[in-house]
Amino acid sequence: MTYFPESNPANPARRVKIHDSIVVAIRSEGRQPTRGKLRDLSATGGLLLLSKALEEGDFVELAIPTSAGTVHGMAELLATKQESPSGCMQPFRFVALDDENHSILHKALESLLYQTLVGSRPAKRPSP
Repeated sequence: MTYFPESNPANPARRVKIHDSIVVAIRSEGRQPTRGKLRDLSATGGLLLLSKALEEGDFVELAIPTSAGTVHGMAELLATKQESPSGCMQPFRFVALDDENHSILHKALESLLYQTLVGSRPAKRPSP
């Protein structure tokens, strides 16, 4: 079965900030494959740091390596958020994921969320 993730503005998917550098492979028909760094990830999409903006509305294949495995999915590129000489931030939304990749994505999100929550807790102070 193929999943077609849809965003719900009234109840948006929880985004997880990516603190480590996760390099994403991006393929688009008729273009050279390129790479970007993943900055945010959710069940419906994410945010990429790219050296150069890609075309808004383009459909691309993404390969996102995670601790649960590599997520392969189709995504639509959205309007660039920020541009600077060092690169740009470009959001994307997943448009199709098969069962296996949908499962990998959810496992990866759980793991990333856990890492974020554990990493943000203040250290326990030793008792006097």
